[in-house]
Amino acid sequence: MCNKLVYFFLFFLNMSTFFPASALNQEGLSLLSWLSTFNASSSASFFSSWNATHQNPCKWAYIKCSPDGFVSEISISSINLPTSFPTQILSFNSLTTLVLSGANLTGEIPPAIGNLSLLSTLDLSFNALSGKVPPDIGKLSRLQILSLNSNLLHGEIPPEIGNCSMLQKLELFDNKLSGKIPAEFGQLSSLQVFRAGGNQEMYGEIPTEISNCKGLTFLGLADTGISGRIPSSLGELKNLKTLSVYMANLSGEIPPEIGNCSTLENLYLYENQLIGGIPSELALLKNLKRILLWKNNLSGNIPGALGNCLGLTVIDLSLNRLTGELPVLLSNLVQLQELLLSYNNISGKIPPFLGNFSRLKQLELDNNQLVGEIPSEIGQLKELSLFFAWQNQLHGNIPFEMGSCEKLQDLDLSHNFLTGSVPNSLFNLKNLTKLMLLSNELSGEIPPDIGNCTSLIRLRLGSNRFSGRIPSEIGLLSSLSFLELSENQFSGEIPPELGNCNELEFVDLHENELQGTIPTSFQLLRNLNVLDLSMNRLSGSVPVELGKLTSLNKLVLRENYITGLIPRSLGQCKDLELLDMSSNRIIGSIPDELGDLQGLEILLNLSWNSLSGPIPERFSNLSKLASLDISHNMLTGSLRVLGMLNNLVSLDVSYNNFSGYVPDTKFFQELPVTVLSGNRDLCINGNECKVGANLHRRILIRNIFCLALSVTVIIAIILLGVILTIQARRVAVKDEEEQNELTWEFTPFQKLNFSIDDVLTRLSDLNIVGKGCSGIVYRVETPRGQMVAVKKLWPLKDEEFPETDSFSTEVQTLGSIRHKNIVRLLGCCTNGTSRLLLFDYISNGSLHGLLHEKKVFLDWDSRYKIILGAAQGLAYLHHDCIPPIVHRDIKANNILVGPQFEAYLADFGIARLISSPDRSRSSHTVAGSYGYIAPGK
Repeated sequence: MCNKLVYFFLFFLNMSTFFPASALNQEGLSLLSWLSTFNASSSASFFSSWNATHQNPCKWAYIKCSPDGFVSEISISSINLPTSFPTQILSFNSLTTLVLSGANLTGEIPPAIGNLSLLSTLDLSFNALSGKVPPDIGKLSRLQILSLNSNLLHGEIPPEIGNCSMLQKLELFDNKLSGKIPAEFGQLSSLQVFRAGGNQEMYGEIPTEISNCKGLTFLGLADTGISGRIPSSLGELKNLKTLSVYMANLSGEIPPEIGNCSTLENLYLYENQLIGGIPSELALLKNLKRILLWKNNLSGNIPGALGNCLGLTVIDLSLNRLTGELPVLLSNLVQLQELLLSYNNISGKIPPFLGNFSRLKQLELDNNQLVGEIPSEIGQLKELSLFFAWQNQLHGNIPFEMGSCEKLQDLDLSHNFLTGSVPNSLFNLKNLTKLMLLSNELSGEIPPDIGNCTSLIRLRLGSNRFSGRIPSEIGLLSSLSFLELSENQFSGEIPPELGNCNELEFVDLHENELQGTIPTSFQLLRNLNVLDLSMNRLSGSVPVELGKLTSLNKLVLRENYITGLIPRSLGQCKDLELLDMSSNRIIGSIPDELGDLQGLEILLNLSWNSLSGPIPERFSNLSKLASLDISHNMLTGSLRVLGMLNNLVSLDVSYNNFSGYVPDTKFFQELPVTVLSGNRDLCINGNECKVGANLHRRILIRNIFCLALSVTVIIAIILLGVILTIQARRVAVKDEEEQNELTWEFTPFQKLNFSIDDVLTRLSDLNIVGKGCSGIVYRVETPRGQMVAVKKLWPLKDEEFPETDSFSTEVQTLGSIRHKNIVRLLGCCTNGTSRLLLFDYISNGSLHGLLHEKKVFLDWDSRYKIILGAAQGLAYLHHDCIPPIVHRDIKANNILVGPQFEAYLADFGIARLISSPDRSRSSHTVAGSYGYIAPGK
């Protein structure tokens, strides 16, 4: 018996070495079990304090315990945890706070979360959680904070959340939630913050029950499908500070009851469909700081009563239909920092009281009906950094006092009737980066003082009456990237000092009276994309040094007195897309090296010179070229090589000395005779050719055979037509109408290797890749394997104005431009009722899809490349196109992404050409993200 007791005692001592008295409790073991799911990742190093030898996890990082030693708080933020939701903690009965934010968690939120009955804070934001929001959350009666924003959650918002009677903060924004806002949320009497923006599939109206949440301070439903009227009952929310329902589908008028929200500071209702006037009751909002109502259909006058909101810092009413003059009572708003009223029908004069807004930083009055002179009081705005008043009817001089706006960076007074000279004071503004004065009646010379504007990036003085020499001091502007002095009366030589502006990307000096030669110093402008010196009096030869401009996209030298040869070095400008040297006095042959410009796709125009010799054989490499004009020269030889240019849509070789046969291609067969005329020895329409008699006989026999075959075919067609006519009479009228609808008119903008029938037969539901406000987009594979995107536009409604016709707008816009960051329009077709647009298919879809559907991972380099490409496309539209084009609907959905993450701007259905006939009229078809985006959703 004693021996047994000794053995038992020794066994107990031995086992105690394996199970010490300080063994980790069950909660600690559960946490270590969760840690093991990502222990192989680099993030595991953040959890080095999680020690299995401890008795409990209370001293571990990110963990707090209750007085009795149980886990009460888990708080982990901004650490990448490549794992799923930790189901191991669902048994932690003392847990009151669970924060797993920015951890990249995947999987679904388990319904058992509802068993954590003491939970007061649940923050699972900024992860990759999917699935639905579990209704079991409604069991958490003590829950005060629920943050599930910035995940991939879908489905409807469970109404059971309305049972969380203590809930104060509910954040569901930036998910994929759908459905309506539950009326049960009206039961959340303690709710202070409700944010559900960024869920584009949410719909329905704002429930009136939300007004029961008397403590609500933030209501955010931006970027959703929320529609209907704004409930007048929101006026009962006396504690509301931010009402943020922008980029939604709200309609109707702004209820005057909003004026009862006495603590309201931020009113963000932009990009909706609101109508009517701005209620004067907003004047009751003494705490109002920001009011953003741009891009709606608001009309009437700006209420002067807004001048009673003395704390206002930002007013943005742009892109509406507001009329009348700026009310005098606005002069009380001395705290104002931004006043943005662009794209309305505001009339009258710019009021001098604007000079009292000593804190004003941005003043945008462009695209209105303002008249009169610019008040000199603007010069009192010492904080002003941006002043836009372009596209109005202003006249008079630019006030000298504007030179006192020391912080001014952007000044745009274009498209007015301003006269006189530019005051020298403007050229002393050290911070000025953009000076835009184009399309006015300004005159005089540009003073040498312009060299003082050392921060200047964009200088646009085109379409005025400036005269004198271009000052050489422009060469001191080392940051200048855009120089436009076109359509003026500048004379003298182009200053060679322009070559010192190393950042120049765009130089447009066309239609002046410039003389002398093209400066060889231009070779230093290695970033130059566009050089337009056309319609001047330049002489001498084209500098060989221009071949060093390897970034050049467009070179336009037409209508000058340029002599000499075309330099072979131009063949080194591999990015050249347009070359126009027409109407000069250039001699010699066309250099073979021009055939190396394989990027040349828009235009090659060498017409109206004295060129001689044959067309270079290397022209066969210009496979992308769409338009070629070599007319009115002395060129010789055959046109054979041009038959290899499969992308040509326009050609003129008239008035040369070409001979031989015209290439036997469909393109040449369809050419009008006028573009081939003036070539005496060219065989056109049976003209005599200098060939052997045997060849003539063979041609005669072939023609006789073709004639006989044609007669036979015609007889067969007539017989077939008679038979079909008899059969057609037996078909119902309805079938006849349907048959007529199959007659399509097709207009190609590129050389295509497929027919319209190849496209029509593949427009099935299986090929739909997207739907939008303008139509349905199909992905079509042609018989030769080419992928094409086909947009089938919705029918044009009878009551729609022509300016809203997205078909004609896209054809007019994209049919005339080409850029590497703008989607290429292949063609368009219509049959009277249906309208199709054909584009290159972009494989990765839209930027919105990449960002929110996460099909492809976007690292920061890829994101930067996309942003840069989109910006380059926009810069081309705004500054390189003549006339400029405003897209007006730039958003992630309208930026397509190629396989190498190159960006393409798309959907030009509401684009607008600035110099179109209606440019002086305010547009009521408004669209697109505009300047200021308010914080919060």
